[in-house]
Amino acid sequence: MADQSYLDWPFLTDRHRDLARRARDWAEKTFGADGFAEHGDVDAECRDLVKSLGAAGWLKLSAPGGDDPLDVRSLCLMRETLGYYSGLADFSFAMQGLGSGTISLFGDAAQKSAWLPGVASGEAIAAFALTEPEAGSDVAALSLEAKRDGDDYVLDGEKTYISNGGIADFYVVFARTGEAGSRGISAFIVPADAAGLEIRERIEVIAPHPLARLGFEGCRVPASNLIGEENAGFKYAMATLDVFRSTVAAAALGFARRALDEARSRAGSRELFGGTLADLPVVQSQIAEMALDIDAAALLIYRAAWMKDSGAPRVSREAAMAKLHATETAQATIDKAVQIFGGLGVTKGSVPEALYREIRALRIYEGASEVQKLIIARHALAEGA
Repeated sequence: MADQSYLDWPFLTDRHRDLARRARDWAEKTFGADGFAEHGDVDAECRDLVKSLGAAGWLKLSAPGGDDPLDVRSLCLMRETLGYYSGLADFSFAMQGLGSGTISLFGDAAQKSAWLPGVASGEAIAAFALTEPEAGSDVAALSLEAKRDGDDYVLDGEKTYISNGGIADFYVVFARTGEAGSRGISAFIVPADAAGLEIRERIEVIAPHPLARLGFEGCRVPASNLIGEENAGFKYAMATLDVFRSTVAAAALGFARRALDEARSRAGSRELFGGTLADLPVVQSQIAEMALDIDAAALLIYRAAWMKDSGAPRVSREAAMAKLHATETAQATIDKAVQIFGGLGVTKGSVPEALYREIRALRIYEGASEVQKLIIARHALAEGA
């Protein structure tokens, strides 16, 4: 990354600056220029990436274990760095954190000791199972049921678009245990080999990632696998997203930084009309807009992360602003890079083409852009009430 001046911003400490430099050095050696190459067996690649990230110690940031808190700035720096070098590596890192995040935040000591060490070492793959066929943005509408039966809960229903679906070793599943709406949802740890859990469909998307539709039919899990309190799952899900939503923005920032660097290099070397692309005012305008959007996104991201790390109980407004602005402007930044590359920018196998496919889902998952606008508006209206 050409511009590293943001590491000197007051949102970050020397510990974070050291982390960013070490992560960049590791990613450069591990992926070099090949991180956005075409993928073969995506499931196998993700398993290998998780093991590699675990062996290097990076997954300890995603699943610190014990009473150690999740450090959102560290998570953001890692996702920004991995996003710059490899979309699939970013995905693999992020899902370890999101998949185990509810356990890190609300699990008891036994649950943390049973599940988090494997996540941190890369020996176990985690997944976060919230979305349903009829409950995406409206989490309170989910219908998968979990009924108490003696010392167990029995789960029946479906989840869909579950990241790491089909390769995860366990799922954190949100299910209805009480009344309709947000007050009747609970969170459970469900091992992938639990009887009654099946992979009903593998879902292919434009940027290859492991995704699946899950079926639960008489799926029995012990009551000890309930995370926290019964019917508090909606609060747990929102708090988990409060932490990781800023990191989605950071991944988008990494994609955007890579797009700017690729565009700058292309503009400086591509000759036409007796000069280079970089000599054209229209291209200079595009580069200026890209640089502006990147800095604005970074400020919003590290503000939200700093606030959470500084003890703010909720940063829903700040995280929503960061995710909305970073993902929307990253899409625009990457589109400009594709335009500067011309035909090569839409050629399969080029970095801009890969970035173009990678960025699109980030405007949808963990709260679509429209949902982020609702969150921001509600806070803004409440402030004026």
